[in-house]
Amino acid sequence: MDKLNDLLQELGVSKVRLSKYLGVSRQMVYNYLMLESLDKWPKEKKILLLQLLDLKEGSKEELESIKVDTEYLMNVEKRLNLGMKNGNELDSFLDLKGLDKESKTLLNDIAFLLKEKLEENRNNDTIAIKYLYNFLQAMDNVPEIKYILAYMAKTNGFITADQFDFNEDKQYVFEGILFSALTLYNNGGASKSKVVETRKRFVQELEAKKEEKLSRTQQLNTTKIQALKELGYTEINESNAAEVFEKIAEIQSRKV
Repeated sequence: MDKLNDLLQELGVSKVRLSKYLGVSRQMVYNYLMLESLDKWPKEKKILLLQLLDLKEGSKEELESIKVDTEYLMNVEKRLNLGMKNGNELDSFLDLKGLDKESKTLLNDIAFLLKEKLEENRNNDTIAIKYLYNFLQAMDNVPEIKYILAYMAKTNGFITADQFDFNEDKQYVFEGILFSALTLYNNGGASKSKVVETRKRFVQELEAKKEEKLSRTQQLNTTKIQALKELGYTEINESNAAEVFEKIAEIQSRKV
């Protein structure tokens, strides 16, 4: 099976794409590839793999005889794309117009992994995915989120340590600080008692932000009520929305 793994790697066929082609979970693909030979695979999955790689039996000798040239690589890629069971699922409920091929593939891979996690129905994973959703929601307002993602990609070997796709100076500093913090945490140098005061400041900052947001919301509601009153309306609807919003902006400008 080592030869098969090497061949798949040389072809650039990821475990995610192979799992979609075979119609099984990514974990199941790992399990298949740990087996002693293709003869141990479920018959229908073995047939699919043989078709993908244009093999007759999948013996060690046959695998070793394969010459990975441009033509072979392109043919495998074509069969893979045609056979991927989930390739068009995303198009059925999302409008992917405006996305290039690479972005569509990325979005599809992300959706497939999330679906797989949710299907496993492990409570902690579901909660983590909810937090991931919040993570993405906040990304435009918190640039450090991108630095965290890059750091995790580096520590897990997906990209090299010297790859900086964002603000290099800030990312460089952030990675150094994060590495120090995680090293301290993992080595047991930061016990709960040692971070009590720091966490208190963290909670206080969160409460202050919450109060500020609540204050802004209350202020906006007050301004909206005033705008409706001045215009003689009782509610915002489709026909008066533009006029009301214009009045809200005018009222806010008076207070500047």
